[in-house]
Amino acid sequence: MSKKSSEFVAVFTRRNHQGNPEESQETLLTESGDSQSMVSWTDTSIKAYFKQILPYVSPIFLIIKWIGYLVMFILTTYVLLQCTQYFKEAKIQQEHIYEELNSFHVNAEEKLKELNDLQETMEDKLENINILTEQGSKRIKDMFTFSKTDLLKDYEEDNGEQCDFIPLNLRFDCHPENGASELSCRNRGCCWNVLHQLHYEKLVPLDVPYCYYPKNWSLYKYQNFSKDGNDFSGLLRLERDSFYKKDLKLVKIEATGIDDTTLRVKIFDPMNKRYEPPFPARSDPRPFMKKTSNPLYELKMDENVPGFKVMRSSDKRTLFNSIGFGGFIFSDQFLQISSVLPSHNIYGLGEHRTNLRLNTNWQKLTLFNSDQPPTENANLYGSHPFYMVVEKTGKAHGVLFLNSNAMDIILQPTPAITFRSIGGIFDIYFFTGPTPADVLKQYSEIVGKPFLPPYWSLGFHLCKYGYGTLEKTKAVWQRTRDALIPFDTQWNDLDYMDNNNDFTYDKTKFKDLPNFIQEIHDAGMHYIPLIDAGVSANEKNGTYIPYDEGVKRGIFIFDGESNEPFKGKVWNTVSTTWPDFTNPETTSYYTEMMSNMHKDFEYDGAWIDMNEPSNFYNGHINGCKATSLDNPPYLPNVNGNLLARKTVCMNAKQHLGNHYDLHNVYGTSQAVVVNHALKQIRNKRPFIISRSTWEGHGFYAGHWTGDVYSAWHDLRMSIPEILAYSLFQIPMVGADICGFDGNTTVALCNRWMQLGAFYPFSRNHNSDDTIDQDPVAMGQLVVESSKKALRIRYRLLPYLYTLFYRAHRYGETVARPLFIEFNEDPMTFNIDTQFLWGSCLMIAPVLEEGKTEVHVYIPRGLWYNYHTMEFSFTIGKNYTLDAPMDTIPLLVRGGCIIPVQEPSVTTSLSRQKPFGLLIALDEHESAKGELYWDDGDSLDSIEKKKYNLFEFEVSNNVLTSTVIECSFDDKMKLGTIIVMGISKVVKQVLFNDKDVEFEYDKEKSVLYVNNILVDFTKKFELRWSYKKIEDPSTTTALPIQKYSTSHPADVDASHNEGQYMNSAPTYSSSITYASLLNLIVIKYFMLV
Repeated sequence: MSKKSSEFVAVFTRRNHQGNPEESQETLLTESGDSQSMVSWTDTSIKAYFKQILPYVSPIFLIIKWIGYLVMFILTTYVLLQCTQYFKEAKIQQEHIYEELNSFHVNAEEKLKELNDLQETMEDKLENINILTEQGSKRIKDMFTFSKTDLLKDYEEDNGEQCDFIPLNLRFDCHPENGASELSCRNRGCCWNVLHQLHYEKLVPLDVPYCYYPKNWSLYKYQNFSKDGNDFSGLLRLERDSFYKKDLKLVKIEATGIDDTTLRVKIFDPMNKRYEPPFPARSDPRPFMKKTSNPLYELKMDENVPGFKVMRSSDKRTLFNSIGFGGFIFSDQFLQISSVLPSHNIYGLGEHRTNLRLNTNWQKLTLFNSDQPPTENANLYGSHPFYMVVEKTGKAHGVLFLNSNAMDIILQPTPAITFRSIGGIFDIYFFTGPTPADVLKQYSEIVGKPFLPPYWSLGFHLCKYGYGTLEKTKAVWQRTRDALIPFDTQWNDLDYMDNNNDFTYDKTKFKDLPNFIQEIHDAGMHYIPLIDAGVSANEKNGTYIPYDEGVKRGIFIFDGESNEPFKGKVWNTVSTTWPDFTNPETTSYYTEMMSNMHKDFEYDGAWIDMNEPSNFYNGHINGCKATSLDNPPYLPNVNGNLLARKTVCMNAKQHLGNHYDLHNVYGTSQAVVVNHALKQIRNKRPFIISRSTWEGHGFYAGHWTGDVYSAWHDLRMSIPEILAYSLFQIPMVGADICGFDGNTTVALCNRWMQLGAFYPFSRNHNSDDTIDQDPVAMGQLVVESSKKALRIRYRLLPYLYTLFYRAHRYGETVARPLFIEFNEDPMTFNIDTQFLWGSCLMIAPVLEEGKTEVHVYIPRGLWYNYHTMEFSFTIGKNYTLDAPMDTIPLLVRGGCIIPVQEPSVTTSLSRQKPFGLLIALDEHESAKGELYWDDGDSLDSIEKKKYNLFEFEVSNNVLTSTVIECSFDDKMKLGTIIVMGISKVVKQVLFNDKDVEFEYDKEKSVLYVNNILVDFTKKFELRWSYKKIEDPSTTTALPIQKYSTSHPADVDASHNEGQYMNSAPTYSSSITYASLLNLIVIKYFMLV
């Protein structure tokens, strides 16, 4: 066995230990009667007597001798068998000890790191003491230097002791703006201590603050409060002003238990109404929820210090604690609250280019939607102030900070978090889990669950900005189909438009667009065009209805200084204005414009872009007027250090307020209106992909990750961003496959097409100044690789569709981080180079150039190579998997039943094929699964009960189906059942108590029952046994053909993906010994 294969514990390793030992042959010894060989006898008669009986006694001695030999042989054989068993057990124990030693080594390294960190902390403290000592004399001098400033004297008297010995990790920044000095710091009543070189600019990543809050720093005191269980109401009165203008004199805190798992804490102005986000629509779902009876949380307050603490009831673990931490401030344009965290494992707070697990070492994350290609340390297209923390025990909680104003979020190594917003209120939701999956379900009750996509949208999509003409679009569409690449939806970027104007098409370059779309529909495919957020504002009167009608209805965003539509510029030739999607009139306006467009050409979905909103100017052509909205007292770390950079001025007026408040919800507000319009126009499920997002966006639309670059780094970073969006309840998400900006390469596009086949939203798209990168344009390697990966996707679409159903119904994830499924395995907490579809399929893509293997972590359990069906048992460890150039490694988790369908070149054709069940048994030889099915396009299928839902289970060698709902009339046929991981040779298979033909692959332990072709909507049972049950009077064989191919995982036998798992076990013909070894190994690892 190779070094790599020895890393896996082969459960079904079959060795041929049969043999026929030769029997020993010996010749009988004749005894000599010679008296010299005997004891001397004096009595001759006795000698004669013995000579007489010797022939009779000799055989008896010979028999006794043979019995002795036999006993020795039996004892020797027994000892050898015991030794063999001992050595086997010793080997298993040795491997387990090695695992424990490795684990101990890892733990020891972690402990050593903690000790080193502690040593560094102690050194920092000693350095701090030395500096404080050195500064003692300097402070005396400073006292005289600033003797005319009474403030500094008061500062020394009031805060000197409170500033001493505050640990570096507990220093919360009191001067987040650039240019801090000792004087400006002390003017705020804060501590000043420069440990390193003074930085006047707060760059990202940050460093230990040198101006920080003293212990128990506070601006407010409780005036009164009342508490009833976890419900709380209190008034805070301002005691002294902050540095920021217009502090609220009175602040009210209200805490309300929404249900047993969710707590809401709202901090607001009781005297004046302040802005609150209009989305999600169910920001306060209390009327929809049950009354709390046994809450999983406890709320604690301190009557002397503002703030609050949220604890988990079961273990008293503090989840959020703002009492005495970080400087609570509530002014008109600066709101700040801080809390310590129970763990460094924090996720969310998007949209940013980061690893999935966020860095808590003095990081600043800015939320302000921006037309910014994905780069590190930049605010991108979406804002999602939601985070989840997972503790070492696997318990989790989530927090939603429902505030849509521009904000900075600081993570520091306490661990702790600080929110700084420039408007609105504090509206905070706590989700207490206790598992990560529970947290996301609770979160979905507030922001809304994802929309159920049309089935065709799960297919492969193709686009390019720069087709330029209909002929080029059609040529790419046709060559992709001719290559037999699974393909469902053709898109056009803005070059299809007339003069780059929304709701039009170029009747010269795209003259026959309506006919082409009809051809697409006739092929069972779909078409989606781009719709930009901005509308041209410089067309001649009467020539462009969208602008004329918008002015007439007053639905555009207005300039803050006049009563005219705000004008900037995007792709339109002269100027652009933007609809105000918070205006109720805009819904009817936009529906009418999209309806007119649909009459011209029958598109099937909407791609809404540039909706941050993006603007090629920084506000107006000459900038924005200097107001407190465009130049607030505190400026978050936005791109370009300007709020109006590449967007509209903050003082622009919308129906619900200033753009200053509504900026981050603009894209989602457009998605809401477009969703409504598509329902009205098509009377089918809307499919919308949007660039800009906000909380609750997934209820209306999906998202793509914007203008990614054609680079290996962008390929790798696409995974954590997609996984982060799955946490935000936006599962329909993907990156531009092969990259948008820059020219891709064959090697990069090859691997990106493999990964992109497993994005929930799978689309190849790139810019106008780059090469063609559709699979055919990239050459034969990319064509074959794309076909192979996409055929697997199309085969698994029933499973993927079921995952979207569960997301829509229960708020579950589709593309799933490993820590969601394996929350008790700390090794999964920082994994973002591999991911799951649901709980059953692991995707482990190649993310580096030139690599033909991947290093992955495989959690404890049985896992099957999807391509070869070989399987192995793991206790949770890193492994190396083969990844040939045309193959993406895929693993199926034991215990899963995955519904499949024979793939075709479109989803409409695939839906006509028989279904199959791919069953992967776990170590108990059991499995479960589910299938949701409807017509794939109708509105409200679940609410109208026009769907089918089936559950499947394997136990004790029996597969049973249960019909949960069967109200959708469809000719569903069951064609194939594949069972992986059967440990014994199968002798008989019964389907609904009737004999059926089958084949059992002893080498792979796989059972195939093929071409069943029975009604899938009826309950059925499949039973297999390890010995033939003869009862010809009750069994009649179904007409089933014997499976005689090499048994590839794909139902289409022509696509055998081949082996790729280096550590796959080797096999031989003996099954009895393998079964025994299987039971021993599995039971052993179950015990440990």
